[in-house]
Amino acid sequence: MRKSLIVIIIAILAVFYTSVFIVPQTDRGIVLRFGKVMRDAENKPIIYEPGLHFKVPFIETVKMLDARIQTLEIQADRFLTSENKDLMVDSYLKWRITDFSRYYVATGGGNTFQAETLLKRKFSDRLRSEFGRLSVKDIITDSRGRLTVDVRDTLNKGSATDIEEADQAIASAAARVEQETNLKPLVVNPNSMQALGIEVVDVRIKRIELPNEVSEAIYARMRAEREAVARQHRSQGQEEAVKIRAIADKTVTETLAESERISLTLRGEGDAMATRLFADAFNQEPNFYAFIRSMRAYEQSFKSGEDVMVLSPDTDFFRYMKAPTKLRAIE
Repeated sequence: MRKSLIVIIIAILAVFYTSVFIVPQTDRGIVLRFGKVMRDAENKPIIYEPGLHFKVPFIETVKMLDARIQTLEIQADRFLTSENKDLMVDSYLKWRITDFSRYYVATGGGNTFQAETLLKRKFSDRLRSEFGRLSVKDIITDSRGRLTVDVRDTLNKGSATDIEEADQAIASAAARVEQETNLKPLVVNPNSMQALGIEVVDVRIKRIELPNEVSEAIYARMRAEREAVARQHRSQGQEEAVKIRAIADKTVTETLAESERISLTLRGEGDAMATRLFADAFNQEPNFYAFIRSMRAYEQSFKSGEDVMVLSPDTDFFRYMKAPTKLRAIE
């Protein structure tokens, strides 16, 4: 009896455990019965808010869908502007689920990868179209803000016509939703993300760069231009250096010439003054002047002991080399 009671209690607890589910605060729950979304009397999908809920065990299953705003990083890609110039654009977008039933059917059971794939294709096509009608100047100025707004609105509201492959893929997914749910079609463009139960909250461009090969060419041209400017400045500097050096050499030459002139003038004046002083002094004592001149002549004539002079001893040149008595006699 006790064992039967325990088995019954365990079975009840198992049934209760499998019939209870909790929806986290960040999610929304969709109950599937035999793989089909549960709907109410008005054929609207039943979406379970965060909290404790019940389901039929073993028959119904619960699919949790993230209700938060999600970020989709877009890999940097090459885009062509209206000027036929390539740009590398790195961007991202933020999106969230607004219609969980449509999202679940359109993405094949709430497959986030499939949803992001459609988003990437649609976003890439729209961004490429927007870049194609703008110039580089428009993209990097205030038009860049309008560009992201236009892309976001186009993603949410759809294109005027199905001109892109991504638009056709989204429209096909939207048609599948209408077919499987038997709902009244929404008054939206079938190639919009809204038709899939998705809203694009924001679009941002993180970085715009030139391709590597273009950047290298531009950097090479900039280096060549800078080197040309450097060569021009260097040649101008050399020219100025030659001018300054020539002026300095001229100034040095003029200064030396002027100094030499002043030196010669002063030397001439000094020699003249010395001659005048000597003359005045010698005029006062002619014998002493004659003696000094003879001493200087002897000094210049007898520099070496090997000098030979053939002169008469009585010549006037040797007058001061004779004895004093003879000198007085001669005088």
